[in-house]
Amino acid sequence: MWEYSDKVREHFFNPRNSGPLEEANGIGDVGSIQCGDALRLMLKVEPETEIIQDAHFQTFGCGSAIASSSALTEMIKGMTLDQALEVSNQNIADYLDGLPPEKMHCSVMGREALQAAIANYRGEEWSDDHEEGALICKCFAIDAVMIEDVVKANNLNTVEEVTFYTKAGGGCAACHEGIEEILAKVMADRAGPGEVSPPPACPATPEAPKPPAKKLSIVEKIKKIEEVLESVRPMLQRDHGDVELADVQGKKIYVHLKGACSGCMMEAATLGGIQQKMIETLGELVQVLPSSHMPAEV
Repeated sequence: MWEYSDKVREHFFNPRNSGPLEEANGIGDVGSIQCGDALRLMLKVEPETEIIQDAHFQTFGCGSAIASSSALTEMIKGMTLDQALEVSNQNIADYLDGLPPEKMHCSVMGREALQAAIANYRGEEWSDDHEEGALICKCFAIDAVMIEDVVKANNLNTVEEVTFYTKAGGGCAACHEGIEEILAKVMADRAGPGEVSPPPACPATPEAPKPPAKKLSIVEKIKKIEEVLESVRPMLQRDHGDVELADVQGKKIYVHLKGACSGCMMEAATLGGIQQKMIETLGELVQVLPSSHMPAEV
């Protein structure tokens, strides 16, 4: 559905430096398999010079996550650790000749894995700066500090852009108000004293992703939704669960979680992962909700 550069395709089909690195002396782990993306970055650092002699990765995620990780390992070889810390997620995307906006979170994950691996080498404690009460997106465990940092680093302006770069807001949508507050704060800081900054735009703005060339009919849309559910069903069934489509109401897709998935502690993460696949397949922002949230019939 998305437009990928030739370089993204090349790094996806022929990833560089994939697999364990036995002589690694710096390892960074970010993300989680439950939330759909996870990355381990391994560095071999020369102690006297702090030059990165080799870098490998292992990732669980989409093609963009593989390509971003592959590109990152190529970029940082030969750099000192301090030089590597200057690599931004935008640098990773630029190296790949761009990523679709909906996939920018893959480059952000690469940057965080690099920070974590360098901290590990230096014997430092790396964390994603969670603070008491600062967890904004519970579905994907994204905190206010990360959202603010990514908004500032990438000049983001909308909730939708924040979702593309961090996944925050891509689950139940309960955190959209909190994201808007962070956007408003950053915009006020950008404007400076005495200036009025515009309010953050809601998801339905001109900055929204380009729709598919041909608008899907409701029949085509349901067919694609069923295809996504079929693709995730084997994984759920291995854990004695299952999922089936309950209803489609505009941009809200209601599903029945069955078996072990019904009432599971990881229900929000499961729905969030399914929702991400729905967004990628349909080419539009949608919400995947449990059937218990369906409005009562009058």
